Amino acid sequence: MRQLFLSFFGSGYLKPAPGTWGSLAAIPAAWILTMIGGPYLLCVAMGLCYVAGMAATQAEMNQTGAHDPGWIVIDEVVGQWFALLPVAFGAWRAGVEFFDLWPGILTAFVFFRLFDIWKPWLVGRADARDDATGVMLDDVWAGFFAALVVIIFAVIAHAGFIAAVPDQP
Repeated sequence: MRQLFLSFFGSGYLKPAPGTWGSLAAIPAAWILTMIGGPYLLCVAMGLCYVAGMAATQAEMNQTGAHDPGWIVIDEVVGQWFALLPVAFGAWRAGVEFFDLWPGILTAFVFFRLFDIWKPWLVGRADARDDATGVMLDDVWAGFFAALVVIIFAVIAHAGFIAAVPDQP
């Protein structure tokens, strides 16, 4: 059961790049959560998966002695959900479907993966920890930075759209 959760229903066993597969699997899961309970349910699920992910990752590390095995992708799921929060709240506020904001979803995915792989600043510092907190926290930071990029891109895109709309008489 623990492996099913940590691998996010087996997506962590897909090759190559299990972290990318876990991030991709997080997107339809985020959509389902927002369909059921809006962006607030996504926030609750993110928090619960973070706490449960830390406990399950620590148990796995204690049992196997391995630090951050590649098949553990619940950390990517939590980070990807964090990156998707601006999209979820934007869709909810605008009264549109989650996937209607596909440019934001694509931006969240690409920048989350970029920050997760590149590991700049706080992402790298968290990743350097040799514990379950580091395993989970580096992806939370990567998701946070990706969410900021999503917000910045949305502001730029909407400012350009507003400027392109002709004045009404």
